[in-house]
Amino acid sequence: MLRYVSRRVFTTGLAAGLVAVSALAAQPALAEKKESFRVAWSIYVGWMPWAYAAEKGIVDKWAEKYGLSIEVVQINDYIESINQFTAGAFDGCVMTNMDALSIPAGGGLDSTALILGDFSNGNDGVVVKGDAGLTSLADLKGRNVNLVELSVSHYLLARALDSAGIAERDLTVVNTSDADMVAAFKTAEVEAVVTWNPLLSEIAAEPGAKVLYTSADIPGEIIDMLVVNTETLADNPDFGKALVGAWYETMSIMMKDDAEGKAARTYMGEMSGTDLAGYDAQLATTKMFYEPAEAVAFAKSEKLTETMDVVRNFLFEHGILGEGAPSPDYVGMAFPGGGTLGDTANTKLRFDLDFMQMAADGAL
Repeated sequence: MLRYVSRRVFTTGLAAGLVAVSALAAQPALAEKKESFRVAWSIYVGWMPWAYAAEKGIVDKWAEKYGLSIEVVQINDYIESINQFTAGAFDGCVMTNMDALSIPAGGGLDSTALILGDFSNGNDGVVVKGDAGLTSLADLKGRNVNLVELSVSHYLLARALDSAGIAERDLTVVNTSDADMVAAFKTAEVEAVVTWNPLLSEIAAEPGAKVLYTSADIPGEIIDMLVVNTETLADNPDFGKALVGAWYETMSIMMKDDAEGKAARTYMGEMSGTDLAGYDAQLATTKMFYEPAEAVAFAKSEKLTETMDVVRNFLFEHGILGEGAPSPDYVGMAFPGGGTLGDTANTKLRFDLDFMQMAADGAL
């Protein structure tokens, strides 16, 4: 059974990513007018629409509208997909906001978040054994917490501890593979884990398990996006239009509760190793921006800038905000409306709402 879990490991492949970036100088310049493009995706609830859009010809339809050819490629290794994007093998790639900042941007590639597709709204959580005397976040002090280190789970734990006024040094993080997480929780030694769906639901159903904190407590902070090479987009705006058009046509289909919508979600579920009911359950803890206007409003909000400030500080504190980053300001970010964070002379991550706005205005 396929599980869309690798999307969560956003920094364990950073060193490899930086090696890939070092090869950028040897790559042909991406900034040029061209007609053929490649986009990479990997399995996760919020990215399965790309599988459907490619299989059903929606991407081809929009690409042809603009005289383009767009190849949508599934990469099983999520970190490797970002490494390849960073090295120039792809023009676009799905990734989280944290990965976008730490790998391509942190590695020196100017990237643009073209589509803000969704955010985790309960898909990630801190689970403890209540019958082991753990009933609150404060009870984690002095305990071991099992999670995939330097992953979104690690970030969620940091945010949970912040909310309770606890320092990470007050407990011990035990690096545990996602493949071993369920089995680990069933052992007597493991009392607390941080993980994501579908593992989260499975563990939470164990006798005595208690969910203390989820991504619903930090809405809008774990964002799933489609990121493209900034120079490629600047030289080929029709590439952005085609991708955004295909995405929102797919959204308009999958959001419906009619036969077509159910068929689309069934396909997405089966492609990710589950069924319609399983996929719908995962969507229930995912805030999808089905309408482009929703994504535009999210991109414009001050919350996005505040979130990325928290993210960059987390990455810096854990030594993963670019090689040798001297401060959280090392990588510059640009937001809609002219807002910035970090070094504006080293702006490497841009949040662009122009193409999503075109979709909202019916101008594609």
